[in-house]
Amino acid sequence: MPKKTSKSKAKRKAHKSDAKKTRKIARKPVKTSAGKPAKKKAVKKKAARTAAKPVRKPAATKSVMVVKAAPPPMKPKAPAVPMITEQRVGIVVHYYSHLNVAIIKLDQGALQMGNPIHIKGHTTDFKQRVESMQIEHQPIQRAEVGQEFGLKVSDHVREHDVVYKVIG
Repeated sequence: MPKKTSKSKAKRKAHKSDAKKTRKIARKPVKTSAGKPAKKKAVKKKAARTAAKPVRKPAATKSVMVVKAAPPPMKPKAPAVPMITEQRVGIVVHYYSHLNVAIIKLDQGALQMGNPIHIKGHTTDFKQRVESMQIEHQPIQRAEVGQEFGLKVSDHVREHDVVYKVIG
């Protein structure tokens, strides 16, 4: 019984046999009458089977310079919201994390209950109202320059954070 071969093997065998038939035989160089070997003629290469698509150049456009007139100077408008300013009043000396209480030393100005404050530091930045102040476990309504007091804070603060009183 003859051996079965796959189609791809049969194609390869046929291709090899065709290649053998079409091989060129190497010839000796032809000599001219002067005894020197003849110059080889330049052989033209076949063109590529797939033609490259022509590159389209963009249509030429006219460059037009448009000069716009400068807008008239704007008059400064009065702000609808008053400017908010802050005044430095003190620094955080210590923080009790289990109580959320900061010990603050006032350098300048005064603080009283209900004042809005801004505490800012390297990683701290928040605003709140003064709701609870104490000195030696006694509640106070107002703190003056030079006093150290405990302040209930809404967020974690760190030593050396600066306390600002928000004005406006």
